[in-house]
Amino acid sequence: MARHLEANGIATVVMGCAKDIVEHAAVPRFLFSDFPLGNSAGKPQDVESQALTLELALRLLETAPGARTTMQSPLRWSEDASWKLDYNNIAQMSPEELARRRAEFDKQKEIARGNRAA
Repeated sequence: MARHLEANGIATVVMGCAKDIVEHAAVPRFLFSDFPLGNSAGKPQDVESQALTLELALRLLETAPGARTTMQSPLRWSEDASWKLDYNNIAQMSPEELARRRAEFDKQKEIARGNRAA
């Protein structure tokens, strides 16, 4: 999508957490946040991290020296990098936690189906 927009004169910045995947896609400008997937705009419920992330994205849009430019956010999910081993790692979850998450996921799918039907 970014390449299509760029080809039509609209500058883009992709914000993401999967550095290897997004860089492989060769997007024009990429703001990488070393956060869990789904959190590329900052920490949930953390307006300061979200505002800084937006500021960095706009700065990248302004200053990128060329195509395929990656900027890394200075923000950290946690001072302890062990979250990368534990975050949503099903091998670290109890059967009860897995069942709870599955039930929540199924509930969200039902809500989405209802919204789609409406």
